[in-house]
Amino acid sequence: MKAERPYPQIAITPKGEAALTGGHPWVYEGEVTSVTGSPADGGLVDVVSRRGSWLGAGFYNSRSLIRVRLLSRNANDRFDPDFWARRVKYAWDYRKTVMAPEELTCCRVIFGEADHFPGLTVDRFGPVLVAQVLCLGLDRVKDVIFSQLVRVLREDGQDIAGIYERNDVALRDKEGMAQGKGWYPLAGEPLPDFTRTDIVENGIRYTVDFENGQKTGFFLDQKYNRRAAAALAPGKRVLDCFTHTGSFALNAAKAGASHVHAVDISGDAVEMARRNACLNGLESKMSFETANVFDLLPALSGHPYDYIILDPPAFTKSHQTVEAAMRGYKEINLRAMKLLPRGGYLATCSCSHFMTEDLFCKMLRAAAFDAKVSLRQIEARQQSPDHPILWNVPETNYLKFYLFQVV
Repeated sequence: MKAERPYPQIAITPKGEAALTGGHPWVYEGEVTSVTGSPADGGLVDVVSRRGSWLGAGFYNSRSLIRVRLLSRNANDRFDPDFWARRVKYAWDYRKTVMAPEELTCCRVIFGEADHFPGLTVDRFGPVLVAQVLCLGLDRVKDVIFSQLVRVLREDGQDIAGIYERNDVALRDKEGMAQGKGWYPLAGEPLPDFTRTDIVENGIRYTVDFENGQKTGFFLDQKYNRRAAAALAPGKRVLDCFTHTGSFALNAAKAGASHVHAVDISGDAVEMARRNACLNGLESKMSFETANVFDLLPALSGHPYDYIILDPPAFTKSHQTVEAAMRGYKEINLRAMKLLPRGGYLATCSCSHFMTEDLFCKMLRAAAFDAKVSLRQIEARQQSPDHPILWNVPETNYLKFYLFQVV
């Protein structure tokens, strides 16, 4: 029997009830039929069916299209420090199971809803935890969560210097939260005085600018995809498009590519990629260019590369822009397929949840048809396991990665 709770109640539609009972953790604005009590934005509410059956407890926000983010389906849960400590330990134990010990120094420690932390991302870069909070309710209890996070990791022997918050994202405005970034003050500890740190991934050293880099400073989800892509690189002339800080390019160069040309539209990213090449003694095998890939690819002719890597940013972040994104993805893939010789290799991916696997494959087929080539699939991959996919939460399944030979 459900224990008595002091929380206001949110009743929802049958459609919303079906989603929650099916395992999805969100209640949307249009699914709310009635409100009992006076829920505070960022406060806890009980979610019930139209017949009054208890479905779970979660964080409420009247300003968000996601009206409730479910936190627990256990009516006996009490959201005290022990509750959050259990959740942190559960997430950390999972990483320790699915990743090698040496990989735990740079990994995603908490992946939002997939780890039952609504709207929270925590990446680890050596001694630094970089956190981003996109849920008002969780933002209000982050003091407890962050203290438990540091305690659990340190008690496991991990060297943690502090937590850096990257809350400089527009989505916080929509949730009623201020933007900002900086070191989170841990009780009784001085604030660290650095904003960059070095990590090692796949045997390659990187300098991570967690203060100003994209997202949290480095994209950890492609860890094993970079390794798979590198396996095809020995002896190849490689073009790495959208290189960011050079991760695919560096993996290819280290694996034995004859030469790697790395391109990005951001001059700062290209400079960081160049520094990372020097950090690994790979600068003699690499060249770098600041350019728009959409302009660069049409300007190339012949078959200057044996292997092209396409790792673009998300071209779509909503259903409304999927068609435009399809055109963008098709253009770069079509151009790459035409530039490659028969027998050349293509690595291509999409990091947008809205660009589903079916749509991405449809685009690739159309690009190959127009380029008058065939694609021989080598591998189809997804995000690394520290970004776990919950099958009943489609939003957690976002990365599509393919390796092809063009024939």
